[in-house]
Amino acid sequence: MTTTIHHPPVWAVLACSSTVLLATLAQAQGTASSRSANKRIESLQQQVTEQGRQIEVLRETLRQQATEQEARYREQQRVEQERQEALSTARPESRPADDKKETAASDTPDATTRSVRVGVAPSAEPQPPAVAPLFDQPGILTPRGRYVLEPSLQYGYSSSNRVALVGYTIIPALLIGLIDVREVKRNTLTAAITGRWGLSNRLEVEAKLPYVYRSDNTISRELFTGTASERAFNANGNAIGDIELAARYQLNQPRGNSPYLIGSLRFKTRTGKDPFEVVTDCVTRCLGNTTGTGLPLDLPTGSGFYSLQTGVTWLFPSDPAVFFGGVSYTHNFARDNVSRLVLNNQREFIGSVRPGGVVGVNFGMGLALNERSSFSVGVDLNSVGRTRQNGAPVATSVRTQLASLLLGYSYRYSNKTTLNVTVGAGLTRDTPDLTLTVRLPMSY
Repeated sequence: MTTTIHHPPVWAVLACSSTVLLATLAQAQGTASSRSANKRIESLQQQVTEQGRQIEVLRETLRQQATEQEARYREQQRVEQERQEALSTARPESRPADDKKETAASDTPDATTRSVRVGVAPSAEPQPPAVAPLFDQPGILTPRGRYVLEPSLQYGYSSSNRVALVGYTIIPALLIGLIDVREVKRNTLTAAITGRWGLSNRLEVEAKLPYVYRSDNTISRELFTGTASERAFNANGNAIGDIELAARYQLNQPRGNSPYLIGSLRFKTRTGKDPFEVVTDCVTRCLGNTTGTGLPLDLPTGSGFYSLQTGVTWLFPSDPAVFFGGVSYTHNFARDNVSRLVLNNQREFIGSVRPGGVVGVNFGMGLALNERSSFSVGVDLNSVGRTRQNGAPVATSVRTQLASLLLGYSYRYSNKTTLNVTVGAGLTRDTPDLTLTVRLPMSY
């Protein structure tokens, strides 16, 4: 039996081979495409990771820049605030139009998208303007958390002539009796250290510690001595003066053309050398001794009485000048069982003594010369009441009027230090002829 084997045609073999080859190529191309896609995905993932790292680096850089910008802004605030505190210019917190335009042109947003005014320290509560100080109470208050240390030196000179006539007159040109002519020259030097502390932007407290040196030179002819010769009597004294404690509070927050109002309360102790403790050279009342000059042999450095002063100060800015003034009243507390020390270490009983109250009024004007210096002129008036002894006015005591013309100059030496000089001239006979005060407030 013969078996016949049929071979497929050639075209069928070629078709099958082509199909197998195409399938193999397609599989190879699919594998290559898959590998290429995986590589691209990995490359994209690496790029995303790298970009994320770069973004994180940029974020950290922006944080550092924002922190540095905030630090610079706060430093500019601090420097500007110190400059405004120390600047003794007579203009209000509201800046002129030109300054506002110049400042507005420099406004730039920082990294925290907050628009600030570069170089200007914003203040929620505007402070009173600074002027060259003339009186004991300063015009500008100490900011919260800050303190001011102010050494000062004051010199005062006064001279007076007194003529006492003891006798009777026959005709206007002829006096029968005794004539006492007395000339007194007094020098007083007071060195003090004052500290002020800002409890808030509207409240400050103050303490003042003075040291007083006094020297009196008297040329007189003693009464009841029967001599026509004159004699010189010299006395001096030096010791700690009366310590003072004070507080000041800004009463209002002015708007528009309203003035600043500042209330003050000052308490004066009697830590200085008491006038009743120094030895007095007798005249008529020293336990029968009718001779002497009646002057103290050792000068006191304190008043000998506690006192409390209350007052109100006002400041009215009117660029470039500042008008200021104030009223005050000082109450002197009485002392009971007072006696004075006389010669031979004896005591002469005086009784109850109450000095008269003091009503004070002052006013003036400050003018800014430039950004560092200012000039002030003012008048200080005080009316001192009569002294009472055992409830009755002392016979030789009268109401005394004191008036002084004051000129002040202030120069800002640095952001923390200012030099203030004040010169006063007496306008009445009972006022010191000359006073010269130098202050050097230092802010911390």
